[in-house]
This record gives sequence, structure tokens and C-alpha cells, in this order.
Amino acid sequence: MFSGQAGLNYSFNLSDERDLLDEPAGKGKLSPTGFAVLSVVLGFIMTFGFLNNFIVLLMFCKFKKLRTPVNMMLLNISVSDMLVCLFGTTLSFASSIRGKWLLGRSGCNWYGFINSCFGIVSLISLVILSYDRYSTLTVYNKRGPDYRKPLLAVGGSWLYSLFWTVPPLLGWSSYGVEGAGTSCSVSWTIRSTQSHAYIICLFIFCLGIPILVMVYCYSRLLLAVKQVGKVRKTAARRREYHILFMVLTTAACYMLCWMPYGVVAMMATFGPPDIISPVASVVPSLLAKTSTVINPIIYILMNKQVSVETV
Repeated sequence: MFSGQAGLNYSFNLSDERDLLDEPAGKGKLSPTGFAVLSVVLGFIMTFGFLNNFIVLLMFCKFKKLRTPVNMMLLNISVSDMLVCLFGTTLSFASSIRGKWLLGRSGCNWYGFINSCFGIVSLISLVILSYDRYSTLTVYNKRGPDYRKPLLAVGGSWLYSLFWTVPPLLGWSSYGVEGAGTSCSVSWTIRSTQSHAYIICLFIFCLGIPILVMVYCYSRLLLAVKQVGKVRKTAARRREYHILFMVLTTAACYMLCWMPYGVVAMMATFGPPDIISPVASVVPSLLAKTSTVINPIIYILMNKQVSVETV
């Protein structure tokens, strides 16, 4: 998926009932050293992605002050990222050690679905969080905490994700083994009108629009903070620099994790056949997976509110 949890894939015929015991013969198979390196990287992502998000969950359990409506989205991101590490990265890690996909066709469908689902949940949560931060800092509100909207946003992120990840299970496109042959994703390389229609919709509604919303919210947020800084030269100016640094870090990490994957996927979908080799697809896939490690660092450890409330 797009969420970062899978790379480009080998497509397979849905009418073929054989298990997926190996990647297509002789096509882009990694060397034993390559699989060893891939296993180490996946092991790092799996371990630290789980631990970072687990620390976030512990913080929410221990510090009552963090259980605010705004931080519900942070918790949602951590839950989805931790589920990716538990149910996705662990499977690709084990397959990389063996040098092939281990769970057959049904396991491939399950892996592709859950990673796509959790990835989109995390992405939509980031978008909602960017809008929430923008509206919180630019609209003065005297009302007390309201948990209804955050809870609706959490539920909405899961429903939105299911809306876009269930169709491949029902025949609109499909899930298949990815380039390195050790994990699964959307079948980017199937040359059919239905598959292309699904992929176009996926890119528009699960990458393009979310990016535009985040850029708009953070741009308006910076402008608003600058206006405040002109009136209040001390604390406001320090907050301006802090938010500016966090926003730039967020944008840079987001682009680093997701855009290479999106570009390569588009090239594989609409470019000439085999323009992207399976081996070349491994790097953007791994970059996308690192979002599970980076997200809790950006949205928790660099969040000044969290730092103050946990002291």
C-alpha cells in the first residue's frame, strides 16, 4: 500500500489457485547478501517502530494530562503504526530471512490488505492532525474539551481506509507479491482498465489530496504564527521558531518516506513494462516503512506540549 508498507509488486492471475511459493523465477531475485541486508533493515524498522509507538502508548496510559481530544489522533497514529509492525513488518522480515514469500496467496491478500489499511489510517490521521493544529492555533475557542469530534475523526479514518483497501479483495485490482518477493502490496503492474482506474483513485484520494491538505494547513499555520510574532516579540517568536522547525521536519520526513514510493509506483503502473526492476523497488518500499519509526518521534518527542506535560 500506499502507506508505506509495501513496494512494487509482481502481479498474478486471480484465477490461478496455486500458493505463492516464490517470486517469478529469475526476475530480480536478491542475492543471499541482499536478503541478509534486507532482513537487517526490516528487523530494525520492526523493532524500533514497535518500541517507539509502544512508548507513546505507555505515555498516554501514564500521564492523564495527555488524554486530550487533540492527542486522540496521535494515539490513533501510534496504534496503526504499531499494528503495521506487528502484523506486517514481522511477516516480511521472516520472509526476507527465507528469501521468499512464506504465506501463499491467502497470506499475500491478508498482508496487502492490513498493511494498506493501517497505512492509510496513519496517513489520514496525519492530515486530520495537521488541520486540527492549524484550527487550534488560529481560532480562539473558550469551550471545554470535546471528545466527540476526535472520536469521530478516529472512526472516520478507519472507515475511509477500509473504503479504499477492501476493493482489491472484491476484484477491483488485487494484492500481489512485491518486487523483492518477500512482501505484498497492490498489484501496480497489472495492465487493465479496472486496475488503472483503482490506482488512479488511490493516488488521488490517498496521496495527492492528503498532501495538498497538509501543505495548505501548515502554510496557513506558519503565516498565522508570523502575524502573532509581529505583535508579541518574545514568547510568540520562540513558539514561531519551534513550530517552524517541527513543520519543516514533518514535511521533509513525510516527503522522504512517501514521495519516492509514489513516484516509483506511478512509473511502474503507467510506464513501459519492467521500467522499474524488483530490486530497485526495494529502496522506496523500505523508506515508506520507516514512517512507523519516524511518526512517533515527530509527533510526540518533538511536540513541545507533550514535553511540558510529562515533566
